[in-house]
Amino acid sequence: MATIYDVDPSELIKKAASSLKSNDNIKEPDWAKFVKTGMSKERPPVEKDWWHTRAASILRKVYILGPIGVNKLRKKYGGKKNRGHKPEKFYPGSGNIIRKILQQLEKAELIKYAEKDTHKGRIITPKGKKLLDKAANDIIGVKPKKETKPKAEKKAKKEEKKIEKADEKKEEQK
Repeated sequence: MATIYDVDPSELIKKAASSLKSNDNIKEPDWAKFVKTGMSKERPPVEKDWWHTRAASILRKVYILGPIGVNKLRKKYGGKKNRGHKPEKFYPGSGNIIRKILQQLEKAELIKYAEKDTHKGRIITPKGKKLLDKAANDIIGVKPKKETKPKAEKKAKKEEKKIEKADEKKEEQK
């Protein structure tokens, strides 16, 4: 069984994004075509399905770093702004985009809000973990394990039949 740590993150995000497209709760808003993803960017994203890619990326970050909030995610998705001849300066990513994606992922029950000790923020749910682990398994090519109990039961029954036949042969010889 593969986990998200066993595969290349970019491949995992692509695979998870394709599975998030089929989820009705995760939809790109109308304004998403026109917005930049942060102050450090000069133009909006070129990809058509960038919203789902960002959602998959945020889901992965929540899996790894959870509990995590909007402010920390803004730092993760920020970048340096080119200010001409002045030195570059770091600017955080768009909080509105991150907030909307977190809300959509919560609505899809892939993450939830939780408090652990002094930390509070979003953590991944078993459903979200399953989605990412399934994507990782698809990349590696591992099929999910089937339950082994039926096989063990079949073997036990076969052994019982062999023992019964052996007992019958002994009785016939006597």
